[in-house]
Amino acid sequence: MKEAARVEDRSPGQLLREARRRHSVSQARLAIRAGTTQSAISRIESDRVSPSVATLRSLLHVLGEDLILDSAVRDFGFDKTLNESSLRFTPEQRVRRGLEFADFVRRNRGVAARGGP
Repeated sequence: MKEAARVEDRSPGQLLREARRRHSVSQARLAIRAGTTQSAISRIESDRVSPSVATLRSLLHVLGEDLILDSAVRDFGFDKTLNESSLRFTPEQRVRRGLEFADFVRRNRGVAARGGP
């Protein structure tokens, strides 16, 4: 069984084509409803042109669907509060702290594996 494509992996043209087919509407019929040409719909669906968000929203609306765009804060895998607190130090203090940490790591490398100090 073929797995559905993730939304992020679909182009605007693919999204429109899938919606149009779900509603059993031809390109020509969609064009008439939207006040455009069949060739314009074809160019979008074949990804020869990329519609604006407003155009895609309008075409989907004509089909009885809503375009939903969203954004979310990306998790970069680090603690932003830790970075913010480090920036309170002067550059010299940050370098000194970094060197002290490097010395700590060198002194304690392999200690846990050996089972003691």
